[in-house]
Amino acid sequence: MSSSVASGSQDWKQKPLQRGRSSPTNNKGDKPTKLATDRLLLREFVEDDWRAVLAYQSEAQYLKYSPWTHRTTEEVQDFVRGFIEWQGERPRIKYRLAITLRVEGRLIGNCGIRLESADSRQANIGYEIAPGYWGEGYASEAVRAMVAFGFGELRLHRIWARCVAENVASYRVLEKVGMRREERLREEEWMKGRWWDILVYGILDYEWRSQA
Repeated sequence: MSSSVASGSQDWKQKPLQRGRSSPTNNKGDKPTKLATDRLLLREFVEDDWRAVLAYQSEAQYLKYSPWTHRTTEEVQDFVRGFIEWQGERPRIKYRLAITLRVEGRLIGNCGIRLESADSRQANIGYEIAPGYWGEGYASEAVRAMVAFGFGELRLHRIWARCVAENVASYRVLEKVGMRREERLREEEWMKGRWWDILVYGILDYEWRSQA
């Protein structure tokens, strides 16, 4: 039985931060980020994606470990629009890609990586999969591609993630891609009227290479 595979950190579920800092003159010639796996294509968000996101973010199973109790059209449109604005930021330090099925093109979730600063060699990841696609290994496949992107293209030294301790499926995804549990923060996040323990996972560049 599967439980929610939600964002690696509650912060990923909030409205995207530091918006409106794009530099159009630096965007010319830049190609959209795409990551392909055996079954998935992780691509940049487009505005029409909000409908698919709203559909799965409205499901009770998804909302269980989310800070939200429900989602509205306006909220999700803003959610997606924020990720689109990240695409124009220069230097770009935040990536959030739509997870789509390669054969059907259907959007089933999202996965991202966010550097701490432009000159940082550390970043955190977040991810979520529509409940109808839990238990198929899609989250692990997407996260593995994003971690490879971080250590390869972005030349990071450390990648980390946070998840609610009760969200077993989420931390199993992190363990499947080789991340180690680094600490448990007791009652670290206040959400839905109670405190939640948070797990922190991490992996270093040479640990990742040793798995290849």
